[in-house]
Amino acid sequence: MKYCAFLRGVNINGTSMKMAEVSKVFAEAGMKDVSTILATGNVLFSSDLMSSELKSILEKALSEYFNYDAFLFLKTKEEIAEIIQKNPFQKSEDSHIYVFVGSENIENILLEEFKKSAVSQNENGEIVGGIFYWQIQKGQTIDSSFGKILGKKALKEHLTSRNINTIEKILKKF
Repeated sequence: MKYCAFLRGVNINGTSMKMAEVSKVFAEAGMKDVSTILATGNVLFSSDLMSSELKSILEKALSEYFNYDAFLFLKTKEEIAEIIQKNPFQKSEDSHIYVFVGSENIENILLEEFKKSAVSQNENGEIVGGIFYWQIQKGQTIDSSFGKILGKKALKEHLTSRNINTIEKILKKF
């Protein structure tokens, strides 16, 4: 089966990870056809193991190699295609659309936090198919009320996000 691993915490807080090294760690952990997309911790690979087994094997291998508390989420090609297909927002030149993957029930926690935040004009948040999607005007991501909530340690440890354009690149590379 082919998977994409979404690594959390890549190249932040002093954890410097070159994607060539990440690929090497995946290969040494027994993964096949390993490749990376962008420098943001997106790793494509093949394995006959189940995703639950893979998650613990890969997190342990990454933690040992890079000396940090590795955390990742796995999606299949079909799941990635579904994320793109179910995107509830219209793409536009002046906004970003982010997709959040994470721990069980994280999408409901994100929607709850989004509803509590001061939402700006043209900012939207919605759950579709168990995935939280966030649309925000370009240049407003970090300064938005919800963007600041996303920076809280309690949330960051349970999710990672990618721009919808990155998700599309991942699907093309599958």
